[in-house]
Amino acid sequence: MSKVPEMLTSRAVPGVGPGKDAHRRHLGALLRHVHLRGPASRTELADRMGLNRSTIMALTAELTSAGLVREELPDQTGRAGRPSLVVRPESDRVFVLAFDVAVDRLVAARVGLGGTILDRREAVRPRAGADLDSVVEVLAGLGRRVAGTAGPGSVCVGVGASYCGMIRPGDGMVRFGPDMGWVDQAFGAELGRRLGLGLPVPVGNEGHLGALAEYERGAGVGFPNLIYLHGDVGVGGGIIVGGKLLNGDGGYGCELGHMLVNPYNGRPCGCGSRGCLEAEVGERALLDAARRPADLTGRDAVRAVVDAADRGDPLARAALDHIGDWLGIGVANLINLFNPGLVVFGGMLRDVYRGSATQVRTRLTANVLAVSRERVLLRTSALGDDATLIGAAELAFAPLLADPTGEHSGGRHPAEAGTAR
Repeated sequence: MSKVPEMLTSRAVPGVGPGKDAHRRHLGALLRHVHLRGPASRTELADRMGLNRSTIMALTAELTSAGLVREELPDQTGRAGRPSLVVRPESDRVFVLAFDVAVDRLVAARVGLGGTILDRREAVRPRAGADLDSVVEVLAGLGRRVAGTAGPGSVCVGVGASYCGMIRPGDGMVRFGPDMGWVDQAFGAELGRRLGLGLPVPVGNEGHLGALAEYERGAGVGFPNLIYLHGDVGVGGGIIVGGKLLNGDGGYGCELGHMLVNPYNGRPCGCGSRGCLEAEVGERALLDAARRPADLTGRDAVRAVVDAADRGDPLARAALDHIGDWLGIGVANLINLFNPGLVVFGGMLRDVYRGSATQVRTRLTANVLAVSRERVLLRTSALGDDATLIGAAELAFAPLLADPTGEHSGGRHPAEAGTAR
């Protein structure tokens, strides 16, 4: 049984008040800088945060005592005099468990402070309808396996999960998962119980978490207004406005895949409507347009169509042009509505956009207001298949970053936990 550092299990300084609140915010801001942007010198941190070096020194000393960062001499310096110490996150020692539930696969990872994926396991998810029990059983097993590879003295400080459906904020309840028929399934609570770590399991919509991950770590860094479109079997997404996720009144906003684009003769959608964006550009729409067998599914099948189009296959090329036109219509609507600086294509849509970029851009030229399209950029996800998983990890790290030495930041090595079932 590993010993948990004292600062990770109790508050460092008792009491409350404005001074305490400011101190906590500064600790969180410094930890967030090295967590998201990597190692930085005290001088760099002082410049970024607008604080003097003595304050930075005190903050880093406290975070070092808490076991969250370490300070080292830089590898090399080009300056005379005493070099500024470099502050690094304790990536190998402080970690979270992150889970990603897609329609056809389940993923678990141990993600270190700083965003490094330290261990990752994946399992196939059969497309067999409402399957809460089997999903949490598989995820809990994968979670224990990746946590079991953590070294002595390491600490799990949080858990987070991404799910391909509409999630009720606060309790991880899946209100609606159209592709698998989930309705009001207590996913977060049940996964937490099966893991047996004594930690809550916040859950986020995959498109929302992917948007936040790309904004904080991926293609969207530096773009306070962006749209992220995530393709899996269906299509989801997230919208960042002024650096904040657009959630909607009940937390169910940005269901971009259910934007109506073809209401009169559209394809049926799993939500019960017809002509939704995901019905017109999702996995099945592309494979049907390319006349692939009905039992052929998955990202490899989608990539095979894109590769065939690249090789000159006329049927695959026509299918991608058709799908790209509908994708362009959806993106045109979004750009006209939200005037983003960036649109990011993630998941399966990375490959679809790669194969249909010309068609998408042609549609934007025809249908987007000139003043809105003159600056918008189109990019594929920088985080690849792990965008939603990284988003789940950031969900798990959020309490620690908000209050690095608070009560909630207490953690333990998973070997100390039970194996509740």
